[in-house]
Amino acid sequence: MSVNVGWVQAFDLARHHVYGIQVDLTRPLSSIMWDQEIRQMASSHAIMASGVFMATVVPAVLVPGFSVYGTHLLWLYSVAGAVAVVNITLFWLLGVSSPTKKHTITYKVSRLVRSCLYLLLSCLFFHTVVILYGAPLLETALETFSLAVLLTSLTTLRCVCVLGPNVQAWIRVFSRHGAMSVWDTSLQMVVGCSVVGAWLGAFPIPLDWDRPWQVWPVSCSLGAVIGYLTGLIVAPAWIHWHRKHLTYKIK
Repeated sequence: MSVNVGWVQAFDLARHHVYGIQVDLTRPLSSIMWDQEIRQMASSHAIMASGVFMATVVPAVLVPGFSVYGTHLLWLYSVAGAVAVVNITLFWLLGVSSPTKKHTITYKVSRLVRSCLYLLLSCLFFHTVVILYGAPLLETALETFSLAVLLTSLTTLRCVCVLGPNVQAWIRVFSRHGAMSVWDTSLQMVVGCSVVGAWLGAFPIPLDWDRPWQVWPVSCSLGAVIGYLTGLIVAPAWIHWHRKHLTYKIK
């Protein structure tokens, strides 16, 4: 009888709460942590995707004559702003970024200034790259720089939020086998999908179709946003599917 009672007690203790989260002790702790991390990522990615949706719908309701094609730059900056606000807020609340060793006001201000500087340099970098790929130098300078701002919000801003203003960490993550967490892997996928989407979006521009979405830089910015949304969906699914083969430590 005592053995049976012991088994009953063990079974009752097989589920308990740790830090307010219900955990099944019949499963390995590493598996539980994986599931929690992936669910957290999927939820945050869903919120990020919702931000893009709201950035498209809200201006359409509030601004007369708003459309993705007709007022494209307004839509572009609306999406870039929404992505920036949602990413900064979520990653700050989740505490994904690597903890800093210094907590002085001077260090925090320096970190903020460096982050802003990197974002500005990213805009200039994307602007230059797009021109080198054939965009007009002066005729559509505003449109080209606006596309650079959008690409920065979809890529570089996420690097800053996840890794901080640390170029060495960025290089490490985007090198082969450089990811050290699920967030690093999602960073690789989201950034890669965004850039590839913008690149693919340039292919229809020279075609003689006379479509409104062929006006510069509509197709590239649409491709970048579609690629970004694709990365948000694919990253958690890919990590969940390959979680048994991923060997890095969870943050």
